[in-house]
Amino acid sequence: MSRRYLAVGIFIIASVTLFALGIFLVGNRHEAFSRHVLLYTEFADLDGIAKGSKVQVAGMDAGQVTRIEVPRSPSDHFRVQMKVDEQLHGLVRTDSVVTIDTEGVVGNTFLTIHSGSPNATIAQADSVLQSKPPVTMSDLLTHALGIMNDADATIKQVGGNLNVVLDGVNGAVGNANDLLVGLKEGRGPAGMLLQDEKMAGQIRESVSNVQSTTSNLNQASGRVNSIVADVQQRQLPQKLDDTMTQIHSASTRADSTIQQVQQSLTQALGPDVNGVTAGQNVSESLTNVNVATGNMAEDTEALKHNFFFKGFFNHRGYYTLGSLSPQEYRHSKLFGSTQSPRAWLQADALFQHGPHGTEELSPDGKHVIDAAVASLGDAIFTHPIVIEGYSDAAVSADALSWSYARAQLVRNYLEARYPFTTKNVGVMPLSAAPPPGLGHDRWSGICIVVAERK
Repeated sequence: MSRRYLAVGIFIIASVTLFALGIFLVGNRHEAFSRHVLLYTEFADLDGIAKGSKVQVAGMDAGQVTRIEVPRSPSDHFRVQMKVDEQLHGLVRTDSVVTIDTEGVVGNTFLTIHSGSPNATIAQADSVLQSKPPVTMSDLLTHALGIMNDADATIKQVGGNLNVVLDGVNGAVGNANDLLVGLKEGRGPAGMLLQDEKMAGQIRESVSNVQSTTSNLNQASGRVNSIVADVQQRQLPQKLDDTMTQIHSASTRADSTIQQVQQSLTQALGPDVNGVTAGQNVSESLTNVNVATGNMAEDTEALKHNFFFKGFFNHRGYYTLGSLSPQEYRHSKLFGSTQSPRAWLQADALFQHGPHGTEELSPDGKHVIDAAVASLGDAIFTHPIVIEGYSDAAVSADALSWSYARAQLVRNYLEARYPFTTKNVGVMPLSAAPPPGLGHDRWSGICIVVAERK
């Protein structure tokens, strides 16, 4: 009997110890046993930041987001309350800046509080820190696409200019070849000069006349020599010779530089060992990049629907509510759930007839939607939402079309007004048949459903 009591005692002590250790680890994970300081900041766009998002100070985990206050108008900002570990409070100064960062390329978003300057004072509790608007991946991709388009246009322009230059060189070579052939065959004045014997005799007579003229010039040069002697005594010729030597040296260096530049351009823009030009190489490289990007997108899409990777992509947020059909939605647990928060809005309070006979949101309807968002609380920003559209039109096709149009109008307003992303907001046209057991047999309007797990 004593051995049994001893075993039971050991088991109870071990269980209590493990339970206490588990509570300590969970509490330490959520920083429940450390002292914190509440700080605030404001953003015009949260870019995925929600309640419970991680907060870092100078790259070290320091707390989490505890509350987000929704603005009352588009000109206002979201007010974010942060809980920061008191041990890192000394790094947070009055000139510290809060930014929204992302883990990797498609990871979770978190807040980073950058250390302020040493001369600034420590930020007190409940103080509001400066913020910096986030740079989204879509902006970077758009900028990169613009650079690629500019590079493509430049390559095409350079290729066109090279074609024009090559055409000019080919024409000049052809003309020179025709000129040499004409000289050999005696065509033209130059050909006649080389082939005609009569013309050669006339040239000999001209040379004789030049020789006689030269003798006369020699006599005149004797008289000029005396004048030249006076000039030489003043050393003017030496200075002229030095100047001409410098000019000749500068001209030689300029010619050498021009030849080096021409050679470099010829090597850079000329064809490679396979006969492919630089413009073609760059164009083929861009084409290969586009093909590789498309293949990677197709492979990623296939992985999203693979059995082994579907849970990972779903956790990362790659699946959108738009992939569900109305039939699949009616058979889902969310359709008939009585625990999911809902906001029923009548069509008369939301819509008005537009100039083309279609429905559009009225100003009063926008206020009604804002009130519904406020009534649903923070859960609407931290969970996916479904906008169910309803219409009691007599024709079933019209009812389905109008219910979809109504849900789409409300979705567009929510995404433009609040920090929702398309992957977290879905629309479901349900004609006039709401889920059973929710107090409405038929409905005409909108129902905003928060997909909150209980």
